[in-house]
Amino acid sequence: VDKPPVRRVAIFGGTHGNELSGVFLVKHWQENGAEIQRTGVEVKPFLTNPRAVKKCTRYIDCDLNRVFDPDNLGRTVVEDIPYEVRRAQEINHIFGPKGSDDAYDLIFDLHNTTSNMGGTLILESSRDDFTIQMFHYIKNALAPEHCPVLLIEHPSLKYATTRSVAKHPVGKYES
Repeated sequence: VDKPPVRRVAIFGGTHGNELSGVFLVKHWQENGAEIQRTGVEVKPFLTNPRAVKKCTRYIDCDLNRVFDPDNLGRTVVEDIPYEVRRAQEINHIFGPKGSDDAYDLIFDLHNTTSNMGGTLILESSRDDFTIQMFHYIKNALAPEHCPVLLIEHPSLKYATTRSVAKHPVGKYES
């Protein structure tokens, strides 16, 4: 199947404000992005939850990584709307809209975890050939270092993660 090339990539950090590895990388690349730029590809580092980052807390009102569902993305913006729902709508506007041809090709969402899983890639669909091939490339490039891939696919679950806005969502967890 002939598919269009990946031309727009976003790197997210700070989806959870207390997970600082992605925050530091995104801030570094926002100041000096030369190392992530490639010819023919737009790469945009983006701080997803700046209020939570400023407070160094997971979130302000609710988990940003759980509100990218149609109900929240379509909510009317009123004064008492949770901060992360409003932020999800902004992110969807910038990098989406989710499920559309205009959505970013790839979102790489950087997280930390306290579990002993090392660097782990998160895959949401076993039918995403591009992401599977990309993971294969990453694993080979990192060899002999161990880099597991966690498939979190569920047949009836529609993911509401921050990265799910992209055509190819990728999560990266580091312990």
